[in-house]
Amino acid sequence: MPIATGAYVVKNASIKLATVEYANQHTKAQLVPDTAVVTQKTLDPTGTLQDVDTTVWKFEVSALQGDSLWTYINDNAGDDVEVVFQPKPGGTIATFTMKAMPVAFGDEQGKFAMFDASFPVVGEPAWSEESS
Repeated sequence: MPIATGAYVVKNASIKLATVEYANQHTKAQLVPDTAVVTQKTLDPTGTLQDVDTTVWKFEVSALQGDSLWTYINDNAGDDVEVVFQPKPGGTIATFTMKAMPVAFGDEQGKFAMFDASFPVVGEPAWSEESS
């Protein structure tokens, strides 16, 4: 089997919420699809139907708490926020709307305060390539 082409290391990412760059506050950013498989079995052992439901997306992040991204997300809880996410310069860009929700405050003693969150994506991400 040939090696995957286009594999990349996430670095120098760009994560913009409402046009403001927040990549320097994230340690993780990932768009995650959730596609349910629907299975119906009948009384006949050969009678099984399967289909897939519409994909629902979420935006998972880990980030530093502070008075910038953390404040923006909490101040805009419940609002739709436009996000532009590019894991690597020159690579694929995802543009989408996430629903902001309150995030955690505080953490363990002796470490930087972080938050992990999973935000629902409204609709589908739009995929594009960076123009040269």
